[in-house]
Amino acid sequence: MDIEVLGVLSVRENGVSIVPTAPKSRQVLALLALHADQVVPVTALVEELWGSEPPRSARTTLQTYVLQLRELIGEALTHGEDERCTPKDILATVPGGYRLVTREGTVDFREFECRAGAGYRAMDAEDYSGAARRLADALSLWTGPALTDVQAGILIDMEARRLEEARLSVLDQRIEADLKLGRHRELLPELTVLVNQYRMHESLYGQLMLALHRSGRRGEALDVYQRLRNTLVSELGLEPSAALGRLQRAILMARSDVARSDAPAATPPNATRGRVTTRTV
Repeated sequence: MDIEVLGVLSVRENGVSIVPTAPKSRQVLALLALHADQVVPVTALVEELWGSEPPRSARTTLQTYVLQLRELIGEALTHGEDERCTPKDILATVPGGYRLVTREGTVDFREFECRAGAGYRAMDAEDYSGAARRLADALSLWTGPALTDVQAGILIDMEARRLEEARLSVLDQRIEADLKLGRHRELLPELTVLVNQYRMHESLYGQLMLALHRSGRRGEALDVYQRLRNTLVSELGLEPSAALGRLQRAILMARSDVARSDAPAATPPNATRGRVTTRTV
């Protein structure tokens, strides 16, 4: 079974899609896919589907959704060669819950984590060329927001946010590696779009300031700082971080040796940097 959640939901058995069109069944499959090869408790599935006030028929209705998924799996299995495998082997009932079994299939978010880890290790070793390549390779697995076509309850929404934070961390580090390699001019179009999309993400603003400064556009770099400051003060009542302030002062003094260390520290893997929002303009 091959699973993709880094964009639209795709779950294929023997190359045949088993993604249902019904929103609730799709939601069940999405949560199972996010925890592929692991037990998802019935209580978690009920909470995802109905929140804190499930109907009395919740468990019976959930069983109906599971049966619908098994019907799709059964049809997909007819396209394979393993006649001994049954839908219950793929979507297994276990004590307390259900488990979606991949049978060594591909899972895109796990491949993303693997590639990202290789990129982080290359960064730690100061292999910036290798890091940029590996981190870009990880990001190439994304085709859009995670599970963009799935009606999300509290658990799927939480997982989608976690994946998005991981993506932003990888993106931050890939840009960092490109800056180390002197690709500041090539980065300007991408960073300009990103700071408009993530209006309070200080690390991205610092990277754009640095890229502009190194491209000989000092005034624009200072304007970027002021734009972020105005947004933070008006919406959160906060000043930019000390690190970003140091970068702004260094650019203001027209230091030609401004290094990446003057910019805000990059977001660490699997962590959320303060003052980050994903609101778009």
